[in-house]
Amino acid sequence: MMATTADDIKRLREETSCGVIDCKKALDEAKGDFSKAKELLRKRGLEMAAKKSDRVAKEGRVEAYIHNGNKIGVVVEVNCETDFVARNEDFGQFAKNLALHIAAVNPKYTKKEDVPADVLAREADKEAFIKANCLLAQAYVKDPGKSIQDLLNELVAKIGENIVVGRFVRYKVGE
Repeated sequence: MMATTADDIKRLREETSCGVIDCKKALDEAKGDFSKAKELLRKRGLEMAAKKSDRVAKEGRVEAYIHNGNKIGVVVEVNCETDFVARNEDFGQFAKNLALHIAAVNPKYTKKEDVPADVLAREADKEAFIKANCLLAQAYVKDPGKSIQDLLNELVAKIGENIVVGRFVRYKVGE
């Protein structure tokens, strides 16, 4: 087995935004295989997000986005546990990207649990309806290989706090 070098750790950290110790552990466990190390970090991120999901997220920020031409506007609330994280650059960028995504894709609900039972009952393909209309299930407009939930889980793993999409509203002139 090859020893994990500082350059390897730095490279993985730059690619994943995970902590130095987490990157070293993942590289050691994957025996230097970068793709395996990334997958390990992703799985750990999901586990971390699940562990933090029961913690109260009462701080946060409101982000607004007005699309070019001033015909579409979005206001989104993203919550976290502390005001320190609410001022974090990555948290702020996530909120901005979320507002832009909402403007572009126009979700109707935040998560599948928000869809009224009678609305879902009328749908022939419930899974397709959820992916099209629930923000967290949607493919991210800037990276369709990831869902909004994936982005949220990555941010929770990176920051170490519970983060929740509170609510949003999208306005379009004439609607």
